[in-house]
Amino acid sequence: MEHQILTIETQAELVELCQQLAGESLLAIDTEFVRTRTLFPKLGLLQVASANTTACIDPLAVDDLSPFWQLLTNPNILKVLHACSEDLEVFLTSGNVKIANMLDSQIMMAFLGHGISLGYAAMVKHYLAIELDKTESRTDWTKRPLSSKQIQYAGADVYYLYRLFPKLRAQIEEQGYFDAVSQESQNLIDKKAQPINAGLLYQDVKLSWKLSPVGLNRLKYLASWRYEQAVKRDLPISFVAKDNTLFALALHDPKSVPAMLALEGCDMLDVRYKGKAMLHVLKSASQVEEQDFPEKLQRLDNAAGYKQIFKRLKSFLTTQAEQHNVPIAVLASKKQMNQLLKWQFNINNIRQTSERVDLLSGWRNALIGQDLANFIANNYQ
Repeated sequence: MEHQILTIETQAELVELCQQLAGESLLAIDTEFVRTRTLFPKLGLLQVASANTTACIDPLAVDDLSPFWQLLTNPNILKVLHACSEDLEVFLTSGNVKIANMLDSQIMMAFLGHGISLGYAAMVKHYLAIELDKTESRTDWTKRPLSSKQIQYAGADVYYLYRLFPKLRAQIEEQGYFDAVSQESQNLIDKKAQPINAGLLYQDVKLSWKLSPVGLNRLKYLASWRYEQAVKRDLPISFVAKDNTLFALALHDPKSVPAMLALEGCDMLDVRYKGKAMLHVLKSASQVEEQDFPEKLQRLDNAAGYKQIFKRLKSFLTTQAEQHNVPIAVLASKKQMNQLLKWQFNINNIRQTSERVDLLSGWRNALIGQDLANFIANNYQ
């Protein structure tokens, strides 16, 4: 059943809408964007719903979105979004906005035992017994004009979210995990807003752990250059150069384009279009003194007894999750368990960084911190 959706296409309409919404205590928010051949998402539509209003804002028609960004940063308005990771990125890249007072309904559903990645349509069906039409999900939201069906599809993403949220919140509060959901949502916001350290990107390149310090130094320069190029040209980093190309160059340090082309693993197109630039990067790397090379990377799964230690940790945390009535996937993902073990073994000097260890922080620490500390003392000393 269709519901009325305002389409906001002028500055005056946007200002009027945002003045109206500024007094609300709750807003449902969503975005539509395109991200196929770019590093940054291209904003195509902004959707917002209150008790009496559902609106789709056309960011391609409105010159100044700051009235809407002010709603996002208003701490007195609770914003609810679903699976908001990329939406947060849209806000940062399109408006330099870090949202305030936000809850992610996907996180809320995870705490209630629906899995960590439940889709919006499944949530609407669960709470409202409504089947959403998803035929417009592949729309190019940067193309105009948008059809009435596309607007209805986009508006539904906030219209129903606003209406089901009270039920969702009541269940979370009944379980006693509202504060935990708030913390998890804020953690998402903070992680997205964290600046990328281009000088550490080499650690994420496939097979980087195989390289010696001199090879890692080359890789460090190559990975940093690749990211800078991706930002400058707004391209996915793999469009600039692929991981296997950077690894091969860092390993062999070729001195010419033909030598690059002869390397196993080097992508021909990467070399054809970026070969000379990458040779220049390798030359810059060669001028670094040995004492400034990165340390050889350690792999957690090569640590003595890792498999047995991980198995015991997982068993302990599974028991804790059952005792506290919280899904194990929410309490401790495999990535979070490994993060704890990396901290415990100080893999790649993680303790010298500012990285926050999830299992030792926030609501998890309050819930199981003492038991976890005892477990660590009995197993890893």
